[in-house]
Amino acid sequence: MTESQLKYVSALQTDGAAKPVAEAWWRRLPLGFLLIVVLPTAVAMVYYLVIASPIYVSEARFVVRSPTQKQPSGIGMALQGVGIQSAANDSFAVHEYMTSRDGLDYVQRSVDVRSKIGSPNADFLMRYPRVGEDESAEGLYKGFQRFVTVGYESSTGISTLRVKAFSGRDAQAVASALLSGGEGLVNRLNERAAKDTVQYAERAEEEARVGLDQVQQRMTAFRNSRGYVDPELSARESSAVTSELLGAVARLKAERDQLQSEAPQSPQLAGLNGRITALERQLSAERARMAGAAGSLASSVGDYRQLLLEQEIADKRLGQATAALISARDDARRQNLYLERIVNPNVADRPILPRRWFGIFSVLLSTLLIYSLGWLVYAGIREHKQF
Repeated sequence: MTESQLKYVSALQTDGAAKPVAEAWWRRLPLGFLLIVVLPTAVAMVYYLVIASPIYVSEARFVVRSPTQKQPSGIGMALQGVGIQSAANDSFAVHEYMTSRDGLDYVQRSVDVRSKIGSPNADFLMRYPRVGEDESAEGLYKGFQRFVTVGYESSTGISTLRVKAFSGRDAQAVASALLSGGEGLVNRLNERAAKDTVQYAERAEEEARVGLDQVQQRMTAFRNSRGYVDPELSARESSAVTSELLGAVARLKAERDQLQSEAPQSPQLAGLNGRITALERQLSAERARMAGAAGSLASSVGDYRQLLLEQEIADKRLGQATAALISARDDARRQNLYLERIVNPNVADRPILPRRWFGIFSVLLSTLLIYSLGWLVYAGIREHKQF
């Protein structure tokens, strides 16, 4: 019995020791591959498949437009010059408002934003406050910006508002409040533009009225100083008188010459000479009145025509300013800018974020690329050392 036992032991020793168990496959992977590729991908899988909370998105579409597109008037162009822009640019003002602190303050009047984006059941990387964020007003604003995005399609002029939350109704509530705030902003822009337009038109009309009054006062002072209402009419009348005097003097001289030739000693010659002398003095006075002196009709007509031109220009300017004021007041009575909802905020019935497998494969491909580049660099350095 003892011998058989020794033979059994001898047989085991003769056959040799048992073959070692095969090494696990993951142990054969390089440590760098495990740290750079496998570990981040595993963490991504745990986060996306286990930890990441479902996120619902409520989407709304709107356009900011004017009821009619027309060429701007002179006042409209002037207002554009000082900063009043078209409805297309007002869309960007609405975008900025929706993602601003004022937009957040408006939403908080009707919606508890903290509870909508800070659900205790949400994962710690997405909810507010996440790691590194505080619960101050500034922290809430930064967290709010992560959940709200506004886009613009330049070819159609349509804006798209997207609000993320951890339930469909929460996302819809925030999106609806933001749209209401945007409509309020557009109404305020309308009121401001109408007020500025009317005030500008009123100032222009007042300036035109003052300018016309000043020209009329100068015209009155001119007439009072020169002693006649219309210098042109007075000049025409004086010209007619001068023509009559010239004719009368010519006739009297002809009569005197005839009488002198027929009866040189006639007593009528003295009377004719006196009449001719009187008419010539009157003629000289009329000529001096028409031209020559500083206050003559010739200089008065030039000044009068200048005043008439200024009065005509001032009168036309007042007429245009009055028409512009009436138009501005009519425009102020109607709304010139609208925020029109094309698609109202929806209640999402299923989450669309996060895109779990897309995120996992993105991490995998990124880490593989990093590892491959690192391996190529390492292989190049090692090969260089061999030479």
